[in-house]
Amino acid sequence: MVSSHFDATVLQTHGAEDTVELLRKRHVDLVTVNRKLDRDYTDGLEIIKKIKSDPELCNVPMMLVTNYDEHQQTAVAEGATYGFGKLEIGNPETLEKLEPFLKS
Repeated sequence: MVSSHFDATVLQTHGAEDTVELLRKRHVDLVTVNRKLDRDYTDGLEIIKKIKSDPELCNVPMMLVTNYDEHQQTAVAEGATYGFGKLEIGNPETLEKLEPFLKS
């Protein structure tokens, strides 16, 4: 969805450590984190907390991908921008949320 609507490259990581490593090596415009990680089903909010607590990375924009408002609110409280749910991928509202971070 991202690469078909924006001039953006999608990079995939699988946990907190490889995400932090990637962010230290290259500029990233936006990090989206699944509420439950695909690889081991751990809580994606832990990645947001780790990045937002790091003085070198805390300004990287982040969004949680979840359909549950209460989890979105928790992510926002940790410093993320209000994200979107998997059921909303491709909706015009989701593209509007992504545009400030991914527009050319």
